[in-house]
Amino acid sequence: MNAAYVVATVVAVVANVYAATMDVVRPAWLLDNMGRLGIPRDRLALLGGLKAAGATGLLVGLVLPAVGVAAGIGLVLFFLGAVATVVRTRWYEHLPYPTVFLALAAAALALRLASL
Repeated sequence: MNAAYVVATVVAVVANVYAATMDVVRPAWLLDNMGRLGIPRDRLALLGGLKAAGATGLLVGLVLPAVGVAAGIGLVLFFLGAVATVVRTRWYEHLPYPTVFLALAAAALALRLASL
């Protein structure tokens, strides 16, 4: 296991824990964004749970590589969906936000695969 993989994974975990926490806290800016993107508020618990599960899987993946790969794939797919949602609504100014999370998940996955 190399240092780059560990750092990328920890950064991705922290970012996803933050995002999942925001889904639980439900600040006004998040609810406004959800409305603008056409995502029902009742989906926040599910979305936060998926982010938390992905973060947990990445963390477990530090010890069990297969779990890390699965979590990385799941998060990449999740954030591809988030990017697609932003593009679908043509809110291009918002595109950097899910793209950063996508890049973090992709980096953690790629470095996990490279360290096998």
